[in-house]
Amino acid sequence: MPTARMAAVAQSTKTLFDFVSVWDRLRLHPQVCDFAFGNPQEVAIPGYAAALVRHATPEDKDYYAYKRSEPDAQAVVAKRLAEWRDLPFEAADIALTPGAFGAMAVAFHALLEPDEEVIFSLPPWFFYEGMILAAGGKPVKVAVKALDHDLDVDAIAAAITPRTRMVIVNTPNNPTGRIYPEATLRELASVLTEASDRYGAAIFLLSDEPYARLVFSDASMVSPAAFYPNTLMSYSYGKILLTPGQRLGWLALAPSMPNREEMRSVIQLAQMSGGWLFPNALLQHSIEDLEDLSIDLTELEGKRDLMGQALLSLGYNLRMPEGTFYLWVRSPEPDDYGLAMKLAEQGVLVLPGSASEGPGYFRISLTGTRNMIERSLPVFERAAAAS
Repeated sequence: MPTARMAAVAQSTKTLFDFVSVWDRLRLHPQVCDFAFGNPQEVAIPGYAAALVRHATPEDKDYYAYKRSEPDAQAVVAKRLAEWRDLPFEAADIALTPGAFGAMAVAFHALLEPDEEVIFSLPPWFFYEGMILAAGGKPVKVAVKALDHDLDVDAIAAAITPRTRMVIVNTPNNPTGRIYPEATLRELASVLTEASDRYGAAIFLLSDEPYARLVFSDASMVSPAAFYPNTLMSYSYGKILLTPGQRLGWLALAPSMPNREEMRSVIQLAQMSGGWLFPNALLQHSIEDLEDLSIDLTELEGKRDLMGQALLSLGYNLRMPEGTFYLWVRSPEPDDYGLAMKLAEQGVLVLPGSASEGPGYFRISLTGTRNMIERSLPVFERAAAAS
């Protein structure tokens, strides 16, 4: 029998896994338009496999031995991250992880005591709650602003208690595509600083940034690490490279973090004791080459505009995303799960918003091809007309 904790984890993801059973049954049909998850619908980008092949030949007896965070890989990430964020990251600030998923697991394992609270905003990435519960924490949920999907900093401030240990910010946001503006992040930093001082213990900010390089030309992004010292950043290469099955990412400590040396040791201990949460050797050896690769952002923005404008013309309600590869669309009928099932019957797979605690919406992944977009539009048109 599952423990009470794992039963709670299962309950938190029930809607998602109910939908996954439908998706598994339909997704491989050749005529299906699969917009449900951020999976590639075409072969990997040029250069990806070549980078792995280039580094596959072992150079010494330890090339494929147990790996923690390889110093060369840490140095590559720290240099690029310092240039990208204009902050003085050092190699030791970087913990290489199996994707952002692994990075967050490390952060929770390292920092949470039983029943300490973690605040995150709704609608969220669908595994935050389950991961917090699995780490023994207590999820605390606060809705974003309905009009523009910006963080509701006043609501976050009201949710903070003496048991609050962490706040998660996901920018660019999955599922809304919102990039939180600098003014919002500065306000949040002020709130967290004041609350940390009031309760006599640091409240950590986990800035979940796997889509940080998927920013459209009409937007820009700044990291919360620029404004709040007690920030950890999680990142995944699986988004910019569209290789989510190749688990490579990192957890970075903000250069301004107090007790930085101690935190570096705690993070490494959490990686080892949490199940050896390091990426495999080949991915670490290849990281410098992988840093130079990207999916075609111009093409991605073109798909955003094609699908987004078409849905708006059909009467759908959505806010065009500033980043990520998602559209967050108001369902034309209240039962978003029921709508997703109707679309699935016609060969179009979308994620019902209720799977991401966003009832009344659905999410479209723009990792689908242009051909899929064009074939799906008559289906969306019929769904809008029938509602």
